[in-house]
Amino acid sequence: MKIRTNLRLSVATTLLLIASQTASAESFRWASNTDPQTMDPHAVNSAPVLSFLNNVYEGLVRRGRDMSIEGSLAESWEPLEGENGWRFNLRRGVTFHDGSAFDAADVKFSYERASSEAADVRSWFAPVAEFRVVDDFTVEFVTTAPNPLFPDSIANFMILDSDWAEANDAALPARDAENHATRNTNGTGPFMVSDRDPGVSTTLTPYDGWWDTVEHNVTEATFTPIGNASTGLAALLSGEIDFIQPIPLQDVGQVEGRDGFQVLEGLETRVIMFGFGHEHDSLLFSSDVDGANPFTDPRVRLAVAHAIDVDTIDRVVMRGKIEPVNQLVPEGISGYSEANAGRPEYNPDRARELLTEAGYPNGFSFGLKCTNDRYINDESLCRAAAGMLAAVGLNAELTTMPVRNYWEQLRADDFDMYLLGWSPGTFDAEHPIRFLLHSQDDEKKLGSWNFGNYSNARVDELLPAIQQEIDPAARQALIDEVVEITQRDVAYVPMYTQPLIWASKDNVDLTQRADNFFLLRWVTVN
Repeated sequence: MKIRTNLRLSVATTLLLIASQTASAESFRWASNTDPQTMDPHAVNSAPVLSFLNNVYEGLVRRGRDMSIEGSLAESWEPLEGENGWRFNLRRGVTFHDGSAFDAADVKFSYERASSEAADVRSWFAPVAEFRVVDDFTVEFVTTAPNPLFPDSIANFMILDSDWAEANDAALPARDAENHATRNTNGTGPFMVSDRDPGVSTTLTPYDGWWDTVEHNVTEATFTPIGNASTGLAALLSGEIDFIQPIPLQDVGQVEGRDGFQVLEGLETRVIMFGFGHEHDSLLFSSDVDGANPFTDPRVRLAVAHAIDVDTIDRVVMRGKIEPVNQLVPEGISGYSEANAGRPEYNPDRARELLTEAGYPNGFSFGLKCTNDRYINDESLCRAAAGMLAAVGLNAELTTMPVRNYWEQLRADDFDMYLLGWSPGTFDAEHPIRFLLHSQDDEKKLGSWNFGNYSNARVDELLPAIQQEIDPAARQALIDEVVEITQRDVAYVPMYTQPLIWASKDNVDLTQRADNFFLLRWVTVN
């Protein structure tokens, strides 16, 4: 059985909902190719971590099945009167998993923790000038300018119990180390972590004191990371697990042909792209270029774009499941630039001409770093792209590795060119501008995932204007200008939106969201 959704045209069509049915309580076992590397919601800003922890922790707001923003630990929110910012009215009667009461002190603590230099999510709070506690159940975020997107931007800002964190020496997140919050949790969400063996399994049980209406019937949920795709599929088909995300594209037909199983297909809002070491003075992994970095020349970066045949990658590597893109958000996302919808055509001859113009008629060698367990067919993608680049004289020394080692190398600038996937957390084009295109600025908490440090003063100037502009047409014109500039600069080479390919037993009802988050609170085992 196959269930397919088309997620290209609008956020409204980016979900799959299989309606829940009344069923008795059940255990549930699921798997993915990546283990969440930490239980700390402020330590690592990555989808595997945030998706998993959305089952355990909660924020002021959350996203529903259709990706719309709804209340969570805040019952309501409204713009401040007479100044820029937002007031959040907190939910009363909420308790953490250890029974302690939730109030504004926990929001204040979590804001200070999540916006600290030690946090990987601090960019979420770049617009915040001041945080205020009005009373035990009212807080205010004062922003430097009008910021209509702010509530959307903190949908994954999760709240910790201040007393618990401080008592366990976890007042700050440990991004590259460990503390008590790395392996232990104390949230307000629908599930509690009852056992955690990193890289092996994590078990969750329902929190009986959860404030919201229970829609699931799961009595115990066990997550197992399975890095080998064949092993994961075998575990599903043998009945060892009930659900897996993703499955190999080449195995979709095998699952569809089995009684008792279903495939769930769609397109994620994640754009897969290549990035460059824009600020590197020289290549780190070249055997024939010394003391120079050809990738600082936009003609060389454009040559990369012309050399990669996305249609062939779709046909050979991705089995016709992807959608080519030309910017850092897919069509249908707020702010998508229709004025700049064209993308560089596959044209190896033009790629060679550009390399010659840039002074590299014979091409050059360089290092390309990629994951092998983070994105669908990521290693195969990079091998295919490396072969296409070699055809025009760009000879990649390809290094692939598990994602648990990957981000550390990118943060250490240990690359010439790299693979990245990005899903806009606010479902708006402002998001990748803030994280991927603005110059790195630790003080302003901007550009935190701009590993190659692409920098354009005009783009930096336009970001705050985009964040505060309320008129839709004027705002779109500002975004169009950013897209035009960054396409001309070839800041990245965007290729396609990643497919969503999930599989489960056909007695499992669940929701497939466009952000690839999997939430247990919508699971029913029949």
